[in-house]
Amino acid sequence: MKTSDQKEELFQNKRKRRKELYNLLGRLPDRNRPMSVKIISREETDEMIIEKLLFDINGQQEVPAYYTRPKNAVGKIPAILFNHSHFGQYEVGKDEFVKGRKEMQSPPYALALARAGYAGLCLDMWGFGERRGTSESDIFKEMLWNGQVMFGMMVYDNLRALDYLSSRSDIDSKRIGTIGMSMGSTMSWWIAGLDERIKVCIDICCLTDYQELVAEKGLALHGIYYYVPDLLNHFTTSQINGLISPRPHFGLAGKLDPLTPLKGLEKIDRNLKEIYKHDEASDAWQLRVYNVGHLETREMRQDIMEFFKKWL
Repeated sequence: MKTSDQKEELFQNKRKRRKELYNLLGRLPDRNRPMSVKIISREETDEMIIEKLLFDINGQQEVPAYYTRPKNAVGKIPAILFNHSHFGQYEVGKDEFVKGRKEMQSPPYALALARAGYAGLCLDMWGFGERRGTSESDIFKEMLWNGQVMFGMMVYDNLRALDYLSSRSDIDSKRIGTIGMSMGSTMSWWIAGLDERIKVCIDICCLTDYQELVAEKGLALHGIYYYVPDLLNHFTTSQINGLISPRPHFGLAGKLDPLTPLKGLEKIDRNLKEIYKHDEASDAWQLRVYNVGHLETREMRQDIMEFFKKWL
């Protein structure tokens, strides 16, 4: 059992590393800049309420989003910040959350979460959904010229979305989780590592060890958005994910998925088991590798909903 002084030292070390990680994300807007949101439309189904929102988050580009909640929810409820995937399908974006996609199970997560009693929020990321029109490559290059990092700007938008969720009167701010698949998976463990307000993190099919990806010559498998300058001189994948500890974290991967080399998964699992043990939270970390490729199966969906139920 750690003493209070040891716990404080651990807290301060992680706080310092979070700041270091955030500072790698380029020139970001002020974290405290004023933020506003408009309700564009509101729809009620038999099971949930769907609001389409338009955020002024970053001062550069308005951010469309969906906010959902169970129709008959009463009082403060838990919420999930959902991060959509990539798949080269720039037209999908946040629609993945409410309409689903063929690589993921039914029902779409908005409905699955509502049935389980959770609210949900999903933004269009830069270059996706209603924010498409300029190519990912052009966004990345222009931002680079201006000292910005595309993934950093994505992270920034999601951290401000977390600010919004935490401020809502219908949300229990102590019960906010995050989940995503592929690009959304990476976003989930980054924002959970950076912000302790995320109480549960679930990532699907993109817990990629950077060094093993390089060793297996797999860099072309990820979009250009994925690459953060100077990152490998400061952090490994395990070290970023270690910042989530001791909070519950569930990683799901495909044994046949080239985006997450098996040697890398084994390395991350070893490292995180040690970190969670050191933080006296061994039961809060779990990695499961399924005999599939880059997709979500029915078994994975069941395991995910059980993990949320247990921890959130």
